[in-house]
Amino acid sequence: MLHEKRRLQPPPMESAPEAVAALIDTYFNAYNAARLRESCQLFARMIDEGATIGVSISGALTPAGLSSVLTPLMKNGFIDYISSTGANLYHDLHFDLGLPLYRGTADVATGAVDVQLRKEGIIRVYDVLFPADVLYKTDEWVYRVMMAPEFRKRMSTSELHHKIGKYAAETAKQTGGARAKGSILATAHELELPVFSPSPGDSTIGLNFSAIYTAEPDRGPHVDPAIDVAEMSAIVLDAKRHEGGLSGVLILGGGAPKNFLLQTEPQLQEILGVAEKGHDFFIQVTDARPDTGGLSGATPNEAVSWGKIDPDKLPDTVVAYVDSTIALPLLGAYVQARCKPRPPRRLYKKMPELMDRLRSEYKTTDLYKKYWG
Repeated sequence: MLHEKRRLQPPPMESAPEAVAALIDTYFNAYNAARLRESCQLFARMIDEGATIGVSISGALTPAGLSSVLTPLMKNGFIDYISSTGANLYHDLHFDLGLPLYRGTADVATGAVDVQLRKEGIIRVYDVLFPADVLYKTDEWVYRVMMAPEFRKRMSTSELHHKIGKYAAETAKQTGGARAKGSILATAHELELPVFSPSPGDSTIGLNFSAIYTAEPDRGPHVDPAIDVAEMSAIVLDAKRHEGGLSGVLILGGGAPKNFLLQTEPQLQEILGVAEKGHDFFIQVTDARPDTGGLSGATPNEAVSWGKIDPDKLPDTVVAYVDSTIALPLLGAYVQARCKPRPPRRLYKKMPELMDRLRSEYKTTDLYKKYWG
């Protein structure tokens, strides 16, 4: 079942033929194909107009090897910061460690062989398979990394991931192979690109730092969500005030990463009292319906009511009801074919400066004066 010919190890998408972009522009004319074309074109426009671009990642994209699309976008300056489930960041580390994941078959996807998989010690993520030992080896690596002295402090998830990324990049170089250029966290460390995880305890990274805390409370990282909220709000405020005045979001799936990416504007407007109107560009790729009331299916129109999206920019929003594993490679290929690379913004390095700007503007508001005199 775990045949070497089925091993998942796609190389980074470092270039894309113009023919892919032409195909999308010419033949994706109606229904969700048209929405995907509009998403590709809007993503390219966000890049060309200089928007600061945040991307949210949910659903099991990295086990499917799709960080091989995301990391080149990061290196080309097409992604400036990320909000992700911890699971996506954790499973991407398997590739840095040179551990194997495999494509399954149709019978695997039906769940008909799960009892047999359990007996053989094989883990299944729909139709992606890997030996349970992949988890154990990754857990040991993550645990040992987070026991290093530099992790013994209160920190944001962006700092936690930046530190893990340093070790991930070193490990990827040692293991070599098609993925030697590194995972999302390894690449983010290199580019000083902030990566947030809104629910850090809801992943195996969180399980491991909790294990360290259980053994010795002062030994491992103490992750503080208050710092996360402030740092991402500072990024968005800086984008609107100092980086061309434009902020764009690309949402892959939904869940907590989507909300965390979008809640920066209510944080600025409602909680801090800062004069703002919302993100300027909005692209969502989802399979969730809006009529169930869940955040994952909520439309940009609904987001306007919360102040998350600038009401004057609703024409610059698109929702494509497509599986992200289909849409992401096409989005990545399109902008690589059509857009010139941008210099990385290196927002992680600039974070102290961005936080100073946020605090300075907050201190001028009526809400600050109300609470702090």
